[in-house]
Amino acid sequence: MLLAIALFAACEKPIETPATLEVMPANLEGTWQLAELDGKPLAEGAYVYLVLDRKYGFEVYQNTASMYPVCYTGTYSLENDWRFGDIISGAYDYEQGKWAHDYIVTDLYKESMAWTAKDDASYVQKFVRVDEVPAEIVEAVRTQSRQ
Repeated sequence: MLLAIALFAACEKPIETPATLEVMPANLEGTWQLAELDGKPLAEGAYVYLVLDRKYGFEVYQNTASMYPVCYTGTYSLENDWRFGDIISGAYDYEQGKWAHDYIVTDLYKESMAWTAKDDASYVQKFVRVDEVPAEIVEAVRTQSRQ
């Protein structure tokens, strides 16, 4: 009986965990949805979509800081800081200033990543990769910007 248990245990496949990806523009590029903020899901109906394009910069579609859907655009950059690791920072177009924080990018996988504010380790955003910003949100932003 012990021999059978030992053989069964020896045959178990190890649990494979996916390797993290290198933090570089090619691996960040795409559309991401904010899934958690400080370990909590966003409030019902709230959304933030982040589109990163290494050639054109970023777009953020969100309804969390306004009663209407909005889109912010700008540029971003990556750097490796020997003390903190991989840092992403950005600036908005039309002289709207820099992002509120620079972020340490960690746990980058094909389908998810985490950003932690460099100046506030308690401020953590978790993103999941999505195919695109929903068309109804893009249209709502366009409609709002025409008014």
